[in-house]
Amino acid sequence: MATITDIQNGALHHAYRGLYGSTYDTDDQDRRYLALAEEHLRLFKERDFSLFSTAGRSELGGNHTDHNLGRVIAATINLDTIAAVSRRSDNTITLISEGYPAVEVDLSSLEKVDREENTTEALVRGIAFAFKERGLAIGGWQANTSSRVLKGSGLSSSAAIEVLCATIFNHLFNDDVLTPVELAIIGKFAENHYFGKPSGLMDQLACGSGGIVGIDFADEQNPRVTPIPISFSDWGYHLVIVDTGGNHANLTPEYASVPIEMRSVAAFFGKAQLREVAYNDFFASIKEVRASLANDRAVLRAIHFFEENRRVEAMLHALQEKDIDAYLSLVNQSGESSFCFLQNLYPTTLPTEQGLSLAIALTLSILGSEATVRVHGGGFAGTIQAYVKDEDLEQYVKKMEKVFGNGSATVIEIRSTATACIAE
Repeated sequence: MATITDIQNGALHHAYRGLYGSTYDTDDQDRRYLALAEEHLRLFKERDFSLFSTAGRSELGGNHTDHNLGRVIAATINLDTIAAVSRRSDNTITLISEGYPAVEVDLSSLEKVDREENTTEALVRGIAFAFKERGLAIGGWQANTSSRVLKGSGLSSSAAIEVLCATIFNHLFNDDVLTPVELAIIGKFAENHYFGKPSGLMDQLACGSGGIVGIDFADEQNPRVTPIPISFSDWGYHLVIVDTGGNHANLTPEYASVPIEMRSVAAFFGKAQLREVAYNDFFASIKEVRASLANDRAVLRAIHFFEENRRVEAMLHALQEKDIDAYLSLVNQSGESSFCFLQNLYPTTLPTEQGLSLAIALTLSILGSEATVRVHGGGFAGTIQAYVKDEDLEQYVKKMEKVFGNGSATVIEIRSTATACIAE
């Protein structure tokens, strides 16, 4: 087991590069883990513990395709949720996260509890149920966490917690028998059936995998994951997420309309998901689809789906061939398709609130018309994603934060380490 003394003596230094890329501050990370360990001692009176880390994620391509069994490309990033964990002798889970009420779950009952919907308790109970259903072991543990995965910025802070909890069960009681893909599926199950959110699988998969991955959801229960072991810093680019400060409240209908409209096009062909419709059949039938649905936006969103699916394949090929120019050109095409055809940069009910559109316009103004920039995540409010060269980084961050506020521009790196216990 790890101890406070181990951290003070640099026991984690070998892990930092894989967790945080090339620009981490060793002293900063030491202080962070030391504070976590000291808090664990204060809360639980335990001097020995295990340390876990699960990262957030950034979507790189495949905007709004996963829910129709499409393809995406995503990256695990250097912003993570860390946990100090010790076993308990009973069947209770105690989870204490900074800034949130303590979570306590009795594992003697694993059935869904309706009043727990939309709570962390629901996620923990659902994850434990999924382990039990697979014939795997579960048991009590206590943990405190600290997170740098920005809330509300499309970096999947909630998926990181789900995968972290699954990783704890997997390591403490099952000798890490499950892969990151299996842990992601368990997290999605808990979110869908216990928490009550009908999400896809991309967030959990990207949080758990490590590095850049292409994900094909044609078989959602057995997604094909293609790792790409590179970092954009290899070419002198920084990935920057800019939070425009938009309000996500009351946007559920906007998000829900995307898969609903895509599936309405699929239904025209007698299919449940757009991925089941042949590319050529769709484009040959646009006139009939349009007449049947009387919804041009649904047709445009379907066009985005079909072209974005192909684009993700081309993006993966470009990265595998180390053709950064081709890759960046495809990123811009993805962003333009989201803006023009997917139409998820601002809510139709609030046309005066266009923070994402403004952030993209400012990026082009600052970096030039050839800049690489796109909407990040679900859209309608939230964040954009820009690829910024070394020499432009300081001025870009300064000018964007002048408009959107201090701390709104976050420089992220690709993390190579999958979700894991990093010390014990």
